[in-house]
Amino acid sequence: MTPEPPTPELRSGGCLCGAVRYTAAWPPLALATCNCRNCQKQAGSALSVVAVLPRDGLTVTGELRTFDDQGSSGQTVHRRFCPKCGSPVVTDTPRAEGQGVIVIKAGTLDDVSDLRPTTHYWCASAQPWMVFPDGDTVLERE
Repeated sequence: MTPEPPTPELRSGGCLCGAVRYTAAWPPLALATCNCRNCQKQAGSALSVVAVLPRDGLTVTGELRTFDDQGSSGQTVHRRFCPKCGSPVVTDTPRAEGQGVIVIKAGTLDDVSDLRPTTHYWCASAQPWMVFPDGDTVLERE
């Protein structure tokens, strides 16, 4: 008899004020940092920690607003956020949609204690003091 594949667990998260909540299939397909200037500006920090999920692995409740941005690659980046508190929650692109994935801002998860990004995007625009762990995938661009 063939063993059943493991059932992914669900993680929950949401915005700062709690008006937007979500459940996400876990573990993610990838856990990464994005060091592009636009993610730096949106996060108000040196980088953004993101989790890449299957699109059907994310359920969102509450209202999200969208700011359409243009990414460094030239494609449209849909930055979705809570209109009440401004917390960024979801990032989406036409390419991600075509690949069947969607990205959440991992800092919005209720439990972030075990997050360990192993891939780092857009490192060409990383802050000069950033040091990436040995063995991680470090990409100059996406």
